[in-house]
Amino acid sequence: MAEVNQYCTFYVDGSFYGINVMDVQEIIRYQDMTGVPLADSVIKGLINLRGQIVTAIDLRRRLGLKPRSKEDNPMNVIINTNDEAISLLVDEIGDVIEVDDDIFEPPPQNLRGKAKELTTGVYKLKDKLLMTLDMDKLLEFSVLNFK
Repeated sequence: MAEVNQYCTFYVDGSFYGINVMDVQEIIRYQDMTGVPLADSVIKGLINLRGQIVTAIDLRRRLGLKPRSKEDNPMNVIINTNDEAISLLVDEIGDVIEVDDDIFEPPPQNLRGKAKELTTGVYKLKDKLLMTLDMDKLLEFSVLNFK
């Protein structure tokens, strides 16, 4: 019998992504951000989450996608890593879904650039493709010291 996995899903530039639900602390609406001078370009800024300072990472930039329009405010997927909260800025929130391991496949050959590097694989669902992200690789870039 196949193992069942739960993913918190969201959309970034029209593509459907998911991260393990156990990595997610909460989902919140757009928050005003304070910029971080000299930070890596994927860091959109810092948000105040009930007194806790949280780094906000723009997933569009991290995945090498076109920028979000200035009129569209992102949503925050707050994750916990090494006892530190991080916000992943996404376009739209999906649902928590359960998928069987037996439909998991390696990343498609046509994925290019950063998306290919950061995707662990895909689940072919009835009406769309769910790409799962590698949280360790997603948070690896020179300015951040989470590891």
